[in-house]
Amino acid sequence: MRKLKIPANLTVLAYNSIKEYILEGKLDESGRLTEEFLSNRLGISKSPIREALNRLEAEGLIRIEARRGAYLRTFSIKEIDELYDLREALEVHAVRTAKVTPALIAELQQSIRRLRKHRESNDKAKYIEEDVAFHTALVNATGNGLLAKELESVQNRIWLFRRNTYDLSSSGAPAHHEAIVNALENDRPAAQRAMRDHIRVVREKLTDHLATAESRRAPLAG
Repeated sequence: MRKLKIPANLTVLAYNSIKEYILEGKLDESGRLTEEFLSNRLGISKSPIREALNRLEAEGLIRIEARRGAYLRTFSIKEIDELYDLREALEVHAVRTAKVTPALIAELQQSIRRLRKHRESNDKAKYIEEDVAFHTALVNATGNGLLAKELESVQNRIWLFRRNTYDLSSSGAPAHHEAIVNALENDRPAAQRAMRDHIRVVREKLTDHLATAESRRAPLAG
């Protein structure tokens, strides 16, 4: 008798549900996800949940401890710096190779208007979603599916710590986005510089903030 495979669609549904739960901020660093909890919550067996958790661990969103469950992934300052380094390489390349059309420019301009609106209303979740949407639209315009998938993975991991550092960079992002769009049609090198500057400013603010917080937590010598 051959062992039946888990229906792919059930694993995908479990993966999407758990991922949404994590990215909505419903799991904090001290929280824990177990197969039993998720099985009861989603109303499905543990097998597709196990597959979904393994996929999320491979993507760097969670860490799984044997017989204990899954925990939110935490990142060192070095890891965060490396993530932003990777993001910079991907997105500067995207600006260089994107197919720029009037429809893309209009989409990006609308995104900037929505970003400002969410900033004014202090809607953090929608603001971050719109910020991600802007960058995703640019990468999608390259037509490179592998590039888009890699950036999505990077953005998801960045989201985990970005929720808690919203105020560090939210005020400056609309202006950076505008600089990128203004240069995109007629001066591609300037658009690349604008994207590089944007990502580096965010990275420096974030790593400086985390280094300061870490030094405050460090025990005094002597």
